[in-house]
Amino acid sequence: MDDPVEPRSADPRPRRRDRHGRGMRGPVAPPQVPLSASRGEAFTDLVQDSVERLERRWPQLTEIEFMVLEVPPLGRAGVEWQDEVVPLGGTITASEGRPARVVIYRRPVEIRTKGRDERAHLVHEVVVEQVAELLGMSPESVDPRYGDED
Repeated sequence: MDDPVEPRSADPRPRRRDRHGRGMRGPVAPPQVPLSASRGEAFTDLVQDSVERLERRWPQLTEIEFMVLEVPPLGRAGVEWQDEVVPLGGTITASEGRPARVVIYRRPVEIRTKGRDERAHLVHEVVVEQVAELLGMSPESVDPRYGDED
């Protein structure tokens, strides 16, 4: 009589070496190094830095939700692009228990900037413009340094 063959488990064994026998690859950089942050994470950090800078002056901004989206939506009701210009940000007013929102579009901002400093400056300007629109104020009154080429 033949010995019964045990079925193989559905979970493959974890690999300890790659096919060339060198071992599994590790991270390129440790997590605390900025290199390990994706472009999206780095962009979100720029938006957060800008919001924190404004919250010191305007504490009511804690009630506004800030979002980062890849690109602006097309064809959504109530959203139209003027003169075929792609927006860098937008606002959504508060409604039915939902907080007001400021949306920053990552790809259009990245395309218009060359380096991190230029990108940080443009992100801050877009955040200031959108907050000013929500608060019904001018961007200069939201941030007196608005428009400065720091």
